[in-house]
Amino acid sequence: MDRSPLVRTEYPGGQGAERAKLGPWSPDATFRAPCPDPGLTPARIGGSVSTLNLCRTTMSPAERRPLDVPGFWIMLGLATLFAANNLMIKIGNDGLHPVFFAGVRSILAVPVIGAWMAWRGYSPRWDLWRGGLMLGLLFSCEFFFLFLALDNTSVVRASSLFYAMPIWLALAAHFLFPGERLTPKRALGFALGFSGVVLTFAGRGSVNAGGSVWGDLAAVLGGMSWAGLVIVSRLNPIGQARAETQIFWQVLISALLLTAAAPLFSDELVRDFDGFQAGLLIVQAVGVVSVGFITWFWLIGIYKSSTVASFSFLTPVLSAGLGWLVLGESVGIVTPVALALLVGGLFLINRR
Repeated sequence: MDRSPLVRTEYPGGQGAERAKLGPWSPDATFRAPCPDPGLTPARIGGSVSTLNLCRTTMSPAERRPLDVPGFWIMLGLATLFAANNLMIKIGNDGLHPVFFAGVRSILAVPVIGAWMAWRGYSPRWDLWRGGLMLGLLFSCEFFFLFLALDNTSVVRASSLFYAMPIWLALAAHFLFPGERLTPKRALGFALGFSGVVLTFAGRGSVNAGGSVWGDLAAVLGGMSWAGLVIVSRLNPIGQARAETQIFWQVLISALLLTAAAPLFSDELVRDFDGFQAGLLIVQAVGVVSVGFITWFWLIGIYKSSTVASFSFLTPVLSAGLGWLVLGESVGIVTPVALALLVGGLFLINRR
């Protein structure tokens, strides 16, 4: 993404009524809710072992530490990986139909995440199946739309539109959570971010825009599905499960739904699939969905929110840059302005 993200992260907060009193969105509030498990998990960084829980409840916000050198490089690497994710999807769509590609990616990620959970002794929490189904459905919608978007529009444009997710989340939270009303500062952020989305669509008049308006719309719908996933994780008990448990449910359900739905959209599920495409698929399943998401959760459990925020804002910019650099996509004058509005809007929405 976060998934964070922007790419896959979690919501702060407690249980019951306290969940309605959370502060405004921040990148450590983007993806999944925290888990209450108190156990410590050995996590290896740069050759040293640190007994830090993958769950954010290991450290309170006041206890989280400022950025250090290992954290800087890990966060920068993850931001780049998540930015390259869109590029890999775009290229991978040449080998597989996008819906089938998304489904197979989840199929490959299920045993990887499942093996990690089994090794750590974590439960899938089958008793939370209702919430798991909802998360899985929204996760399926998120990547259904994103993969289709990248099949029908440029990486540059999809990055601007998909990563506008926080503005939809902020709007929904204004009505759903009393503690997250749009203050004047956050309302300005919403206006700036929304202006960036509108400007991206308006820039389609350029002959070099690339792709179709339907691809642009799919990117927006993917971001909205992502926002819906966050809201469900806040309102449903599964939001208190471990991050790995929530990711497991998402990839499990999406593996079933997306692969089953793929034949409904095309008779040609395999396009020009070769060894390079297979490599991209494995990197997506293992590197992005499994290792990437879990590592991001671990990072937001030990570093300050403002630190995570600064790297999260890099993702849409890096993604657009990679589309221009690697694929030679047109940027023009509109896209940088739209991205600047989006990043500025996200910054203000993130302000406490």
